[in-house]
Amino acid sequence: MHVGDRKHSYFAEDESIPEKFRGKLKDYFRSGYDRGHQVPAADAKWSQEAMDDTFALSNMCPQVGDGFNRDYWAHFEDFCRRLTTHYPSVRIVTGPLYLPRKEQDGKWRVSYEVIGEPPNIAVPTHFYKVIFGEDGATGGNVAVGAFVLPNAPIDSSKPLQDFEVPLGAVERASGLEFASKLPDVRKKRLCQEVSCSVMVREYKERQRSLPPIGSRKT
Repeated sequence: MHVGDRKHSYFAEDESIPEKFRGKLKDYFRSGYDRGHQVPAADAKWSQEAMDDTFALSNMCPQVGDGFNRDYWAHFEDFCRRLTTHYPSVRIVTGPLYLPRKEQDGKWRVSYEVIGEPPNIAVPTHFYKVIFGEDGATGGNVAVGAFVLPNAPIDSSKPLQDFEVPLGAVERASGLEFASKLPDVRKKRLCQEVSCSVMVREYKERQRSLPPIGSRKT
């Protein structure tokens, strides 16, 4: 079986997008931001082609590196992968947000940086994940969790549940509806079913020592 290895993947422009709208490698050069995967490369190890696809710039957003993309956000992605030890099916929607901030004059404004030459890549103020953990039964329950994190360094001791928000808040901010046809009776709160927490250690050590995601503290 052939598996994907990120060592053989390279960031690339997405040529399926018209050139004038396309993110370019030079846009990130010396920008101060990482090319942050939205679909994580570690989620696409089943083939090299799938792995390579995650390195298209259409799968990237500018993310703060130290303290976020390479740290807390990466641990959050690992939490999501470990959910597969508890649920037969896990579906995740990830994306950028541009949220307003109340300023000194009491008014709310949306302000964000734009990178590139000419400037054409907007830097998100926040990122969201909406997670669906399905129990595998026909007409069964679905655990739902919605999280919004700032595109900024986050202390590793910060509880993940501090970023949990109502699903409706993500819908309003993103302009998207999630699971609108899923009956409320089938919806369960993810963080009531599993321990919603990130564990920050050296990556290889963490992978060896973590218990299954369904193990809750009592």
